[in-house]
Amino acid sequence: MSAEMGAIVADGTTRFRVRSPRADALWLCLFADDGSETRLPMTRDEDGQHWLVQLDEDLTGQSYGYRADGEWNPDAGLWFDPAKLLVDPHATQLDRRFTPDQALTEFGADTAHLVPRAVIMREYEGYPKAAPLFERGGLVYEVNVRAFTIQHPDVPEELRGTVAAMAHPAVIAHLQKLGVTAVEFMPVIAWMDEPHLRPLGLVNAWGYNPIAPMALDPGLCPGGVRELRRTVQALHDAGIGVLLDLVFNHTGEGDGTGNVICLRGLDDTAYARSEDGVLLNDSGCGNTVDFGQDWIQELALDTMRHFVARCGIDGFRFDLAPIMARSPAFDPQAPIFAAMAQDEWLHDRVLIAEPWDIGPGGYQLGQFPATWLEWNDRFRDDVRKFWKGDAPISVLATRLAGSEDVFFDLHDAGPRTVNFLAAHDGFTLADTLAYAERHNEANGEDNRDGHADNNSWNCGVEGPTDDPGVLAERARTARAMLATLFASTGTIMLTAGDEFGRTQQGNNNAYCQDNAIGWVDWQGRDVALEDFVADLSAMRRAHLAHFAAPPGEHRWQHADGSDLSPEEWNDIATDVLCVAVAAGEGPTFTFGRHDRRAEIAWADRGAD
Repeated sequence: MSAEMGAIVADGTTRFRVRSPRADALWLCLFADDGSETRLPMTRDEDGQHWLVQLDEDLTGQSYGYRADGEWNPDAGLWFDPAKLLVDPHATQLDRRFTPDQALTEFGADTAHLVPRAVIMREYEGYPKAAPLFERGGLVYEVNVRAFTIQHPDVPEELRGTVAAMAHPAVIAHLQKLGVTAVEFMPVIAWMDEPHLRPLGLVNAWGYNPIAPMALDPGLCPGGVRELRRTVQALHDAGIGVLLDLVFNHTGEGDGTGNVICLRGLDDTAYARSEDGVLLNDSGCGNTVDFGQDWIQELALDTMRHFVARCGIDGFRFDLAPIMARSPAFDPQAPIFAAMAQDEWLHDRVLIAEPWDIGPGGYQLGQFPATWLEWNDRFRDDVRKFWKGDAPISVLATRLAGSEDVFFDLHDAGPRTVNFLAAHDGFTLADTLAYAERHNEANGEDNRDGHADNNSWNCGVEGPTDDPGVLAERARTARAMLATLFASTGTIMLTAGDEFGRTQQGNNNAYCQDNAIGWVDWQGRDVALEDFVADLSAMRRAHLAHFAAPPGEHRWQHADGSDLSPEEWNDIATDVLCVAVAAGEGPTFTFGRHDRRAEIAWADRGAD
């Protein structure tokens, strides 16, 4: 790892090093318990890029920040204001959460009372180096740590809503019941609420608005690196890998009128601009981190090394991953990919791309390196369309067989698709079958936010109902869709709670709902559906090699063994019973759209 950045304690001394090539002056700011501040001038390094100061004492536990002076000219990307306290980009622990405030945007307004201070840590104990705990073809379980545990009846109240709660025996027992291969934590890095949320009485509940990439959120992970490490160890002991969802595409410093908290106040070249100087917004969040610069790549690499070497993280899911390969166009041979493939700590990690952003040519499904996995929204959309009655059997067959139309560059490691029915962003599985339209009124944007086209339907009644016929159809269809997921070639992903009918009351963009809308309801869960999913998973695990291997030959037939005609194969209106028989000793899948039925059978087990 790059050991020279940040605050380093060694041999009774503490050295600070931070990048700010265009600043005229820089100060290290040390804070006492009473909040008083001591400013110490830093010296520009010989390389002209960095600033240094070394103190002849061990400052472990000391809180600190930086202040930078220079020109204030936002139009030119110069945001130097000594009134702004700045967070160390290499901080690994903070003393408080970020708080939005207008002062963070105003020149001359002091922000020491607002901005979290980094806390100096001794060198962390290394996590035992080992191959990632992960199986291709297995089940990834996407978890919002707070929403998942905040109402869990078996987790002690003082642990609910924290990373430590994920290590509780009751939580681990649930994961094991489902046969989870790896949990994927939604962001646990410290983030900033978007400015427009506070007047609405809302907060960011998902965490996709980080500031410093290594600093764990003090609310989610109050025990810092050691809490995350202990949780990883407990999950590893249970045979479950841990993936982190990282947001490298933008930071919470916002657009050109936004906050000065960290990178913007030290070196605004972190943020990509067009040729005419306009701040690019390929992330849709106000700014885009510029991965065309070596130092940005190194900051990202340092972040990943930190979580692997000190916490034992098995891999990463990258939010809006094409931005990591933009300079400014997407490049599948981007330097960051090569650096990760050659890195001592990262070369064997699980790497999962969310393969789209909103920039030019932003949809890059199937274009990432052959060793990567990719979220496959085509699977989600086409499976929903099939069961809704809007897609023919041929489309379903393609998705079940590993989406070879997308992932044509087969790799020895197996299929690269990550198949899912629902994710954090969009309708839950249950809401897909209960709402034809989004219902995001609680977000305060007049129901204009979130996706408008969800391939969802309400089975005849919008929202909650007591109609037994509608409830029965929703239940059958949910089971059919889940069976389709567990029958598919590739790695599969389930969003926490979808196994027992989690609802968000029709909200398909619950990023700002840290309340009953976004929280998992453990008391009201559908245990019968949960048991059904557990049984599906057990059957899949018993034949995992079939799903993890490159797609083989399949035969697609009627239940009586006769072949489908070309007309039936491509006719959306065809409601025939379709059987897919995998080559060799693989499973048999039976799908009946007319009666909302999906069955999976192996020679050693009956259909379920």
